[in-house]
Amino acid sequence: MTALAAALAATLTACTPTVALEPAAHATAVACASLVTQLPDTVAGLPSRETNAQGTGAWGDPAEVLLRCGVAVPGPTSTLECVTVNGVDWLSDPSQEPDFVFTSYGRNPAVQVIIIGSSKLSGATVSGQAVLTDLSNAMGEIPQKHKCIGPSEQYQNGEPVDPSATATPTPTPSPSR
Repeated sequence: MTALAAALAATLTACTPTVALEPAAHATAVACASLVTQLPDTVAGLPSRETNAQGTGAWGDPAEVLLRCGVAVPGPTSTLECVTVNGVDWLSDPSQEPDFVFTSYGRNPAVQVIIIGSSKLSGATVSGQAVLTDLSNAMGEIPQKHKCIGPSEQYQNGEPVDPSATATPTPTPSPSR
């Protein structure tokens, strides 16, 4: 099920106490269970909601923030913008606008967070920064293995190289006399 379809399922069932979500393919991963136990009671000021699927979370009434753990892990290269919030890297996918979709980067299993666009629900705007900040402690349950780097960043021997640093020329030995 696509992110938008999962979000719509939650929107359509917002009047019921339980938010209906489709679990991600790897929602049964141990790390997803650990993450779910650490999810906060509120996100961006919205109260948590009960969900019907393993590895998921929802906040707001109607549900305006949805979380699915166990989605496909993004590959090592991406054309999506990377944002880092409290040490957690997220890829921002604008293709689902007016919804905001973020997928964790560098963690396995990956986590997807969907913020329902304001035009669909209450008309209030939920801050993506606030949502990702509130979820950052729980994200610590899934160890980070890789970090986002910008196009100008490079690695040499596994260590980041500062692109603004100029190389120090190696002195040329003077000819012996």
